[in-house]
Amino acid sequence: MGFISVEQTDRLYWLGRYTERVYTTMRLYFVTYDTMIDQFAKTYKDFCKSLDIPEIYTSPEDFMKRYPFDEEDTNSIISNLKRAYDNAIVLREEIGSESLAYIQLAIYDMQKAAKSNSPMIEFQRVLDNLMAFWGIVDDQIASENVRNILKVGKRVERIDLYGRLHSDYESLSREIYRLAGRVKRCNLKYSQDVLDQLVDLLSEDTLDHHKVVEEIERFLEV
Repeated sequence: MGFISVEQTDRLYWLGRYTERVYTTMRLYFVTYDTMIDQFAKTYKDFCKSLDIPEIYTSPEDFMKRYPFDEEDTNSIISNLKRAYDNAIVLREEIGSESLAYIQLAIYDMQKAAKSNSPMIEFQRVLDNLMAFWGIVDDQIASENVRNILKVGKRVERIDLYGRLHSDYESLSREIYRLAGRVKRCNLKYSQDVLDQLVDLLSEDTLDHHKVVEEIERFLEV
């Protein structure tokens, strides 16, 4: 499996989480952006509520500018993308220069978007670069342990976000079962009880999204 330090393991896990957070929240932002343009001005408040982030924005226009680009806002897209980069650059030897380059390209495209009057093209490039990052992870990272830790982070983040967004049963069940299969193949320390609880929630008549979020937040607390 190859030795990976505790610090490297933690950074790989959070690199997986932050890249997924940027990808999913940016896609959600697309929908919110279009809705607000169509005159549903309070949609950004629903956005903040669904993701459980502070509603610090003063208007739809303020949200549309600050949520993607404000580096002082710890919940912004660019803040999460830079956290991904901070982890990736330390992990250059584990993930390779090409993987790191796609995170860098995503940041460059966010910076271009911040200067654009029509940023959606650059936003799409950010998503494309993140997808390319995951393609390189699969294709060029030799260590199965490294790949698995990254993907566990990705799945944990996706389950957390899908729970908050009240996603459909099929989407959540797919991610929970993927996590269950993946986490057993790497050296992460996790709570089997939490994993069992998540699987059990899938058998209930009504999926408790709040409980899903509650449980996944305890996944690595052992």
